[in-house]
Amino acid sequence: MARIDSRSAEQAAVKTTACLMAAAARTAPKTRGLDSLRTLILDGDELEALAAAMEAKGQSKPTKVPSFARDAKNVRASGAVLLIGVTGEPKNPTVPLNCGACGYGSCQEFINSAKAEGEDFHGPLCIYQLLDLGIALGSAAKVSADLNVDSRIMYSIGAAARAAGYLADCEVVMGLPLSVTGKSPYFDR
Repeated sequence: MARIDSRSAEQAAVKTTACLMAAAARTAPKTRGLDSLRTLILDGDELEALAAAMEAKGQSKPTKVPSFARDAKNVRASGAVLLIGVTGEPKNPTVPLNCGACGYGSCQEFINSAKAEGEDFHGPLCIYQLLDLGIALGSAAKVSADLNVDSRIMYSIGAAARAAGYLADCEVVMGLPLSVTGKSPYFDR
């Protein structure tokens, strides 16, 4: 059997965990049984590109947000990042719920409305898409915890990733950096 040093084993564990987290997000329960979830795993040089996009995003906000730079350091200390996003259209508009949680009286009104670009995401959004995102994030984070790979759900990663063109077809994106080190880089923030 070949020798595998600890660094190589840890990096392989991070990549395997990221893949299992993406699988957990995909198989997480979806409202109305319809799936609009997207995932993407970044590692290697993509982490530096993402961290730079995070710093730029934090500086471009009308009120500078220092957490973007702090979180960019966390990305640089990570072995990989899992992005999870959702599109925002109503679930099954052919059989609409017309719940009104999006702020419109019907799913058809929502569909006919113009999307507004916020600082980080598009809106309005179907609440059921956001519920799916939350369930998927929780499922992915649980896999990471079960496998003893440090992770944390970060808004800043998703906002910068979307601005940089990752998961561009999603209205909302969140990111989960992954690390295997002696101490979690996401703990003392």
